[in-house]
Amino acid sequence: MRILVVEDEPLFADSVAEWLRGAAHAVDVAYDGGAALERASVNEYDVVVLDRDLPVVHGDDVCRELGAAGAAARVLMLTAASDIDDRVAGLALGADDYLTKPFAFRELEARVVALGRRSRQAAPPVLSRAGIRLDLHRREVYRDGRYVLLSRKEFAVLAELLRAEGAAVSAERLLEKAWDENTDPFTHTVRMTIHKLRRKLGEPAVLVTDPGVGYRIV
Repeated sequence: MRILVVEDEPLFADSVAEWLRGAAHAVDVAYDGGAALERASVNEYDVVVLDRDLPVVHGDDVCRELGAAGAAARVLMLTAASDIDDRVAGLALGADDYLTKPFAFRELEARVVALGRRSRQAAPPVLSRAGIRLDLHRREVYRDGRYVLLSRKEFAVLAELLRAEGAAVSAERLLEKAWDENTDPFTHTVRMTIHKLRRKLGEPAVLVTDPGVGYRIV
């Protein structure tokens, strides 16, 4: 998934982002509400992890503007306040879920994944095609019963290809879903990852290139 973490404490924000990247998600970070709205206007996010008490533009206003703009992203709102009135207010603004600080990163990840399923057409926990079996929860991949060790990016790319159910996925779409905004779109990052993935999946080849269109699993 592509996730935006919005938190004004840089160390905490970066820690959350690294945890989510460790689960094979692409994560961007914004340290204030204005930057969050700017990023959301140019990137398609599945989930926005949004601190409520933000500088520049308050988290409430960010949530409200995302809803008004018709953003497809689900919003997980964070707050240090545990009062039920605060939680109700956040949900009333359009947040899809609410998490009180402090929290365990594992719980955060579980909530983000649950929201991500709601932001796109629900995918089964295990994706399979052409002898490939990808378990989203265990983050394991098998090809004809053989375990395939993949990097986080290779896993994310393969999951996106399997979700397409045989349709071609463009390099731009793969960049959008598997990498964050720090990736140079003019590099050969996607092509190199596809090359490594194709080699690891082995023969017979099932990952093909449709010139000028993208990549697909046959």
